[in-house]
Amino acid sequence: MTGATYDRIGRGYSDVRQADPAIAARIDAALGNARTVLNVGAGTGSYEPVDREVVAVEPSAEMIAQRPPGSARVVQASAEELPFEEDSFDAAMALITVHHWANLDAGLAEMRRVARERVLVLTFDPAPIAGHWMVRDYVPGLHGHHAEVMGPLSREATALPGARIETIPIPRLCKDGFWCALWDRPELHLDPDVRRASSGWHRIDPLEAERGLAALRGDLDSGAWDDRHGHLRTEPELDIGLRLLIAELGWA
Repeated sequence: MTGATYDRIGRGYSDVRQADPAIAARIDAALGNARTVLNVGAGTGSYEPVDREVVAVEPSAEMIAQRPPGSARVVQASAEELPFEEDSFDAAMALITVHHWANLDAGLAEMRRVARERVLVLTFDPAPIAGHWMVRDYVPGLHGHHAEVMGPLSREATALPGARIETIPIPRLCKDGFWCALWDRPELHLDPDVRRASSGWHRIDPLEAERGLAALRGDLDSGAWDDRHGHLRTEPELDIGLRLLIAELGWA
């Protein structure tokens, strides 16, 4: 999706998509000793460390407008054409954004160009999403969307030679409300403001979404959802395919 698209669908994004402490801790650890960080596709600024020098790049004016006071300096630009010199930052990171880029290879090449030490990409492996109860029981198209726009992790790994891949489990009551992070709170999917903050809901067939949500509402009312999946309400975390790729560039 383009910046212009998020200018239309991004209203209220920052109310739903907030940094989760457990995920933030993994990102912070992966940044290591980097003091200067470029956040590419930065959105409203979730997961930007406050104890490092951060510059954000974001194409959407709506997302930029929702960045909180005191957040990092932001430049309106795209990942594919970063307006910085080579080796301008210790690290560059792109967090749950690469599936929106027009050209993945170009964007990752730009991140390698401007970073001296490492590149971080937080994204999804679509395979585990196929087992999510929302996909299996209600809206199969959500997996199709992820498989289409994200593809296998090998795409990112090929563009980031030598990158290691870390599994990032999603904690119960995750503060970052992307759709598959709500695995323990099915009721939230019925809130249109919550759905608006996840691009997957905007890409699938509206009729499929309507039918699936109606079935979910019925199962919640009858108790059928809890009969099948109620144990998830107390699970501490779940692997739903969130992955962190860390590429050490080797010239630090």
